[in-house]
Amino acid sequence: MSSQGHPGRRLIQLYAGLVLYGASSALLVRAGLGTEPWNVLHQGLARRTGLTIGTVSILVGAAVLLLWIPLRQRPGLGTVSNVFVLGLAMDGTLALVPDVRSLAVRVPLLAAGIVLNGAATGLYIAASFGPGPRDGLMTGLHRRTGRSIRLTRTVVEVAVVVTGFLLGGTVGIGTVLYAVSIGPLAQRFLRVFAVPAAPAGSTAVAGATPAGAILRP
Repeated sequence: MSSQGHPGRRLIQLYAGLVLYGASSALLVRAGLGTEPWNVLHQGLARRTGLTIGTVSILVGAAVLLLWIPLRQRPGLGTVSNVFVLGLAMDGTLALVPDVRSLAVRVPLLAAGIVLNGAATGLYIAASFGPGPRDGLMTGLHRRTGRSIRLTRTVVEVAVVVTGFLLGGTVGIGTVLYAVSIGPLAQRFLRVFAVPAAPAGSTAVAGATPAGAILRP
């Protein structure tokens, strides 16, 4: 359980982080140079089904959340919010940001998307309202199999990327840059957005988010 106080600040951080995460993911999509692993799958499914990528993200997030049941994971407010807010923010941003073709624009868009995604990750993890469904899947598999989070995450995300690529999702330099930079970026922003601990004896509000699920300890 979290020992952090300041529930108002934490709620603001949670939803600001989730909205920023969805928006930054949309920037990676618009850059067209490769998206983060799960969005490769979302993009591929969106192209096959005709649904928006945000809608697919919501549906996949809900499906992954169902996998928590046999893994005996308990969702928090941040978990449920993650499912819906990311997809809505992504579709909203894609509606506002036009397609770009010039590499001189796409490269800065990619860089901005990765950095903002790192900031968003730090924001919502530091809020400590529970992991996202995909992160909880990793920690649940870690506990049930005894394998390291690094291994379970790598296996799942490789499978996700390969499946998404076969469905038509975009894999590129952006996917690689995201994979190698998101951990250090998120770690840095976690320190920036850390919420002070509550005084001793205060009541915990939410379960702590397993930061290692994203930061690959």
